[in-house]
Amino acid sequence: MQYIRKHWYDLGGFLALLCCIYLYVNRHALSPYSFLMWASFISLCLHQWEEYRFPGTFPGMLNKVMFKSNIPDRYPLNTNTAFIINTGLGWLFYLMAALLAEKAVWLGLATILVSAGNVGAHIFLFNIKGKTIYNAGMATALFLFLPLVFYFFYVLHKYDLASTDDIWIGGLLGVLLNTIGIFKLIDWLKDTNTSYVFEKRNVK
Repeated sequence: MQYIRKHWYDLGGFLALLCCIYLYVNRHALSPYSFLMWASFISLCLHQWEEYRFPGTFPGMLNKVMFKSNIPDRYPLNTNTAFIINTGLGWLFYLMAALLAEKAVWLGLATILVSAGNVGAHIFLFNIKGKTIYNAGMATALFLFLPLVFYFFYVLHKYDLASTDDIWIGGLLGVLLNTIGIFKLIDWLKDTNTSYVFEKRNVK
C-alpha cells in the first residue's frame, strides 16, 4: 500500500494515456459533452502528474507556502492524505462525471468548478503567497483546466444541457469539494508524527 501511496500519480498518467486512446477511437461516437468530460478526467490525471511527479514539488510548496510548516515533507499534507484526496475524491468524481455524462450534468459542473478552483489557486494564490512565477501544477491548470472550463460552459449553453437543479446541486457540490474536500481533509488528517512522508524531491 505504501508503494501505491507514492506512485498513484504514475498510474494516473497511464490512465490518461489510455483515455486519450479511447477518445481518439471513439471521437465520432461521443457527444461533445461526453468528449469534454473524458478530456476533463485526462486533464486531472496530467495535472496530478505535474504536481507529484514532474516537477513534483507541489507537496512541499503547499506545506511551506500555505501552512508555514517546519516539516513540509509530512505536515499538514502527507502522502496518505494526498492519495485519499486525489484518488478517493478526484478520480472518483471526475471519472463518474465522464461515465455518466449527460445523465449527471450536475456532477460535471461540480468537477469543472474544482478545475476552476485549481486555476485560481495555481495561477494566482500560490504564486502570490510564494512570491513565484511558477508552481507545480500551474502549467496544466493554465493550458488544460482553463480552456476546458470555458468550453464546458460553452457546451452547456449551446446544447442547453443544464437544468436549474443541475446548476444548484453542481454549484453547491463544487464549493464543498473545493473547501471541505481539499483543505478541510488536509486539516482533519494532519499528523506531525505520521509515517506517510514525501520524498525529498517533493519538497525542494
